[in-house]
Amino acid sequence: MAFRSNEMVKKIMKKIGDDKNLEAGVKESLKKCLPDRKVVMGRAHRGIFAGKHIQFGNNVSEKGGNKTRRNWKPNVQEKRLFSYILDRHIRVKVTTHAIRCIDKAGGIDEYLLKTPYKKMDTEMGILWKAKIEKMYEELGGMQVIFFPQEEETKLAEEFQQMRIEKTVSRRDARREAYGWSPKHEQIEGGSEDVEGTHHDELAANS
Repeated sequence: MAFRSNEMVKKIMKKIGDDKNLEAGVKESLKKCLPDRKVVMGRAHRGIFAGKHIQFGNNVSEKGGNKTRRNWKPNVQEKRLFSYILDRHIRVKVTTHAIRCIDKAGGIDEYLLKTPYKKMDTEMGILWKAKIEKMYEELGGMQVIFFPQEEETKLAEEFQQMRIEKTVSRRDARREAYGWSPKHEQIEGGSEDVEGTHHDELAANS
């Protein structure tokens, strides 16, 4: 097992207390779930890099063949990926290779579920994978109920009304925070009427 995996096992054992608190075989199964890479760049812990990390090599001149050390950093982008199980967007830093892997898998949920823990080499990826697996297990135990078409349309209308009320309440809260009053609407409406009459007078004179 790699040095990084050994250090992670030591941290977990330190939090638990001792091997006596664990059942037989739990520690071995835990080691199998941990990533098998030796070194992971610090920035990769805060995103999903899908195995792409910083690489090192040489620049070779054309004439003399002189070598100078250089590195290649992965192409990291900040994306908003939609999760169906969470029903919201997740803002995460991913490499372009990880984006292609996610598209091929069919979404961020499918990618995290299909990728084993051993190949998930970032702590953020392991955290999201464990969270989504737990939510899928909870959904698996729930009972599914189908509504008639009339009730579905009624529920959709109620949700739409709730969204409209929420939007109106947010607008009113913003207006109260910035000192907006109905007088501003009257002033703006009056100015528009004055501009309209002035434009009509100019058109008649011409």
